Amino acid sequence: MSVKNKVQLIGNVGQELEINNSSSGKKVVRFSLATNESYKKESGEKVTKTEWHRLVCFNKTADLAEQLITKGQQLAVEGKLTYNSYEDKEGIKRLSTDIIVNEFLLLTPKSNQEQS
Repeated sequence: MSVKNKVQLIGNVGQELEINNSSSGKKVVRFSLATNESYKKESGEKVTKTEWHRLVCFNKTADLAEQLITKGQQLAVEGKLTYNSYEDKEGIKRLSTDIIVNEFLLLTPKSNQEQS
């Protein structure tokens, strides 16, 4: 049995898409996705916890994302986790976790977003 690196999320797009080209000239689209989890404390108080995820799209997925995804939309995404390390402007080593998007599904149609 082979184990796959697979992530599925449903959330809301938290920012306008950042669109760039890679050094090889291919389109790269980056954006954030917010997912929420709600639960009740023993006291009965409802708590909602929001997690932010960094998503990256390449190639045809990037082209579709650029055309279809806007801030505030609800999306279902499927992809894989990647871990990166880099040095920031001050020379401090930083770690980041990105989700490379293989597929996405708009749960809020773009036409509904434009009307609100």
